[in-house]
Amino acid sequence: MEDFYTIQGEGFHQGRAAYFIRLGGCEVRCVWCDVKDSWNVNDHPKVTVETIAAKAKASGTEICVVTGGEPTMHQLQALTDALRVAGLKTHLETSGAYPITGVWDWICFSPKKFKHPHSSVAQQANELKVVIFHKTDFEWAEEFARQVRSECKLYLQPEWSKEDDMLPQLIEYVKKNPRWQISLQVHKYMNIP
Repeated sequence: MEDFYTIQGEGFHQGRAAYFIRLGGCEVRCVWCDVKDSWNVNDHPKVTVETIAAKAKASGTEICVVTGGEPTMHQLQALTDALRVAGLKTHLETSGAYPITGVWDWICFSPKKFKHPHSSVAQQANELKVVIFHKTDFEWAEEFARQVRSECKLYLQPEWSKEDDMLPQLIEYVKKNPRWQISLQVHKYMNIP
């Protein structure tokens, strides 16, 4: 769909420079999705993995984040191979709706209620990031916290349009459950993509 150099705005690598590769196509279709233009895979041009890797390398960053849409609906081995040959670290942002392909330095698993994650994804995650849209989402988060490895970083993130309502609840929840941390979409505060 698009690729661009920016600042990672969420999760463990928040605040770091990163080259983003947003792949078209998504069958998860969260009602609060902020990139609904990504949903139809046929609306976006095909670009070679070599072209993408060269642009990412030219940015000067060491981190390349593959996101979507839902990137795991694609076979990602060729893309991660090209990025790694270019000397870049490969980071994946996924709902986990499909099995993960490719070789990844960091996997951010962000499960969504709209399409249940594939059972193989939780154990591969370096980071679990659950978007909190409603108070029932805390139990949803705990369901996946029980599935990830013990060293996996745990984040709760308020859905942007509900932040005023949900952030106070997140603060109280994290105070009572300190193994969790709060992730905010700081790129939105800074008005950057």
